[in-house]
Amino acid sequence: MFTLTINQTDSRRDGDQVPQLLKALRHIPARLDFDRSVEDEVQGIVDCPNQAVDAALIALRSGHWYVGIGAGPVDEPLPNQIKHASGHGLVYARRAVDRLRNGKERIPVAVEGPRADVAHDAEAILRLLGHIVRERSGAEWRVLDLLTPGVRGQQKAVAQELGITTQAVSKAVARAQWNEEHAARPAAARLLALILAAG
Repeated sequence: MFTLTINQTDSRRDGDQVPQLLKALRHIPARLDFDRSVEDEVQGIVDCPNQAVDAALIALRSGHWYVGIGAGPVDEPLPNQIKHASGHGLVYARRAVDRLRNGKERIPVAVEGPRADVAHDAEAILRLLGHIVRERSGAEWRVLDLLTPGVRGQQKAVAQELGITTQAVSKAVARAQWNEEHAARPAAARLLALILAAG
């Protein structure tokens, strides 16, 4: 299992961003739903590494969060609320997010698990993906939020919906490195899975 512990970087300056993050994460299937664990912190537990990657990039998009991912077991049966959960996965996620809070990482995502070398590799890929996601403009996100990865021929419909040219959509997709991001996501997920396989 994969536990995410997501801490707000500056709640005094930015106000409480937890409700917005929970809304953004609500579509991700979770073993234990993402929820506020304490004050400005959100936690959730997912089964699949792809879901962990999706959740991490959603949090990194806004620039308001430290994202810690723990790859490891969680005590079962799972409780009804994340704040009552326990297990190695949660310890790893806490260690990851604490490392971020004490450091100066430009892209604040960290991974911890039983195989530190593989966790380090997964973290490196996630930081590259996080950089791509965080650098996008609002105009680029307006285009990308209407696209579905792997579906061909949708740029014309997006252009019509936004009242722009198909060329403008195509340029936004290229500038935002959308295809590159989605091509690299499986590599990050595979590395996360290897942490558990190796451990």
